[in-house]
Amino acid sequence: MRSREAGVGAMRVRVAQILLLAPFVLLAARAAHLSADERGYQRGIDQTHRTLELAPERGVITDRNGGELALSVDAPSIYADPSALKDVDATAAELARILDMDRRALAKRLTGRRSFVFVRRWVSERAAREIRELGLHGVGVLLEPRRVYPNRRLAAQLLGFVNIDGEGVRGLEQQEDAWLRGSPRQVPVERDARGHLLIDPSNVGWDTAGGDIALTIDAALQADAEAALASAIETTGAKGGVAISMDPHTGDVLALAEAPSFDPNHFRELRYHETRARSFLDASDPGSSMKAFLMAIALDRGVITPEDHYDCENGSFRVPGSVIHDSHPHGDLSVPEILQVSSNICATKIAFDLGPEPHYAGLRRFGFGEVTGVGFPGESAGVLRPWRQWRRLDHATIAFGQGMTVTPIQLAAATAALANGGSLVKPRLVAARRAAAGPWQRTAIERPVRVIRPESAAAVVSMMEGVVSPEGTARRAGLHGVRVAGKTGTAQKFDPKTGTYSNDRFTAWFIGIVPADDPKLVIVAAIDEAKRPLHTGGAAAGPLFAQMASAQLARYGIFTQPETAAPRYTPEIEPRSSTLVAGIPDLEDDSASPIDPAPAETTVAAAPAPSPAAPDVRPADPEVISIGDRLLLPDFHGLTPSQVEAITARTPLDVMMTGRGRAVTQEPAAGTIVGSQQALVLIHFETGPGGDGPSGGI
Repeated sequence: MRSREAGVGAMRVRVAQILLLAPFVLLAARAAHLSADERGYQRGIDQTHRTLELAPERGVITDRNGGELALSVDAPSIYADPSALKDVDATAAELARILDMDRRALAKRLTGRRSFVFVRRWVSERAAREIRELGLHGVGVLLEPRRVYPNRRLAAQLLGFVNIDGEGVRGLEQQEDAWLRGSPRQVPVERDARGHLLIDPSNVGWDTAGGDIALTIDAALQADAEAALASAIETTGAKGGVAISMDPHTGDVLALAEAPSFDPNHFRELRYHETRARSFLDASDPGSSMKAFLMAIALDRGVITPEDHYDCENGSFRVPGSVIHDSHPHGDLSVPEILQVSSNICATKIAFDLGPEPHYAGLRRFGFGEVTGVGFPGESAGVLRPWRQWRRLDHATIAFGQGMTVTPIQLAAATAALANGGSLVKPRLVAARRAAAGPWQRTAIERPVRVIRPESAAAVVSMMEGVVSPEGTARRAGLHGVRVAGKTGTAQKFDPKTGTYSNDRFTAWFIGIVPADDPKLVIVAAIDEAKRPLHTGGAAAGPLFAQMASAQLARYGIFTQPETAAPRYTPEIEPRSSTLVAGIPDLEDDSASPIDPAPAETTVAAAPAPSPAAPDVRPADPEVISIGDRLLLPDFHGLTPSQVEAITARTPLDVMMTGRGRAVTQEPAAGTIVGSQQALVLIHFETGPGGDGPSGGI
């Protein structure tokens, strides 16, 4: 009996031991299983560890002097771990309130088993702080690089911008993306119990993974060019414009201004088309600026000499299919005079003597009809049809810059070839590159290609000086004490709806070289759709050139001022006629349509009657224009002392007048911007020629 009870007790003890040991055995078995099962192990690791792919810090873009134009800074972005959210709707409501987002759309994004999603990138510091203070489960703040442009609109079209993922999508940001961008960085992170990512700062190291680039532009010259362009647009009532300055020997682009502009810091608010660089992507008719290159080609081929003369047919010349016109009738002119007054008829005759094949080949050597090779994304080659497709009329219009299109950068490179003695240089935008943590390495200047002989280039530049003379079409492009060579162009814009050239919409061009006797700068200015009567190259683009050149020549120790002030567009009295307007006596060469459809009859029309003389009306008195706390000096030449006093009476100008008669000199020169506190103007008057004596006159 006793032994039976003892056996039952022992059994109970063994059962109890088994029951006590079983959980430990099961736990040990599970631990062993997990230690041997990689998938289970990985799930455990994934709950607390993961790897994020973060964008590297993009390389810096500077100007030629090291001033930063584009750089990257740390910006807070909001992320969430949807799998760790406890209450999706409540979380979405809080985030939507702070970030001004749609609550329902956000809740939909936060629903799912994903372990990482950006809620909003690049938020304000205030929003990031508010979200941190909420302590939302599964929501956190991550610092990532954001591209910023400290000078805002400065050189915006040239620089371009990057998208939210750090990819260059416009301008030099796109062109140099492979160099600037670097490689994405893999960063190990841990997640705490609230779903927040714990990033070890030592593993982030936002060191620049991409390389830096230094541009050829000078930020100070760029700012001045943009201000000058804005002033020209306001003065002429234009839609926009482009201005490029270039070193003719190296091809370095020193300034490239475009308007309208934009702020690349806010690229997401812009329409993509509005962010294009017109200097490289927009091609248009160059107008009479092409006559300079026609002369260069014909001189180099020996077809003409500076001593040759042509009959300009008194303003009307018939070619098969049309009649070519000059805005002012001319008879016999020498080759330099043809360029000086910009005769379409005589340019046509020179082109016909040259022949279509040599003309076409010469234009191609100057770089027209092909991209410059600078590598700018989407650069246009312009349009220059093969010479075999030219009719007689096509050849005539190409002689004065219609029926072909060019980009401003092409025109700048071609003008540089005239300035440097006949060699085509490739425009240069990037002066140097620097790999991450490495030294700066200058980019190579490609060897220029000979286009024309040096003596031919020199002869054309000399003839272009006549264009900026008092008898030329661009006297408003002159600089005090500095020789200027240039050529105007007033190109009718083609209307694709009607298939004809417009009589109301123009592009005003000026190509200039300074100093003409020792070229340091080439400047191309284009004003888009300036209002009449300031729609011409001489009236709109010439003064812009003078303002830019006077500022940029100071870089070389050459100090000068524009010879004359630019006229101002007054909408209330806008004339619609292309005839001579009182006050604007030097309207440009091809302001009227240079070609008319040919009449059905084949007989030669009678010679046109002489044009009536321009009305003997004195131009309207100039005015002193206020620019903030500064003053823009007008041109006082030809005025009497009483007229000067009337103009300056209500201004802070301190005017000192000497002599009598009419004003012949003034200091500072017209077009100078002076501070109102030290605005002393010296004006000298004389009688006789140019004054109010017997041989004077208005």
